[in-house]
Amino acid sequence: MQKIFKKLTFVIAFISLSFINLYAQTPKVKRPFDAPMADVLRQNGKIYVVVLVLGIVLTGVFLYLINLDRKIKKLEKEVRG
Repeated sequence: MQKIFKKLTFVIAFISLSFINLYAQTPKVKRPFDAPMADVLRQNGKIYVVVLVLGIVLTGVFLYLINLDRKIKKLEKEVRG
């Protein structure tokens, strides 16, 4: 228990200290979400294609993970027998 607590404390401290520099930097752009490529895609109407492709890819990944989980559960049941 003591080892786990020490490791957890170290990880939390490392993560907390690694984000300190992010707040000290000044932004390069005035608007928080200024993306010239997204503006061009939005003007041409192609941003919907990007969103559609991302949706298809993420759906495929989730379906693959669900299928993989089912196969693993089936194998675990066979091993436990």
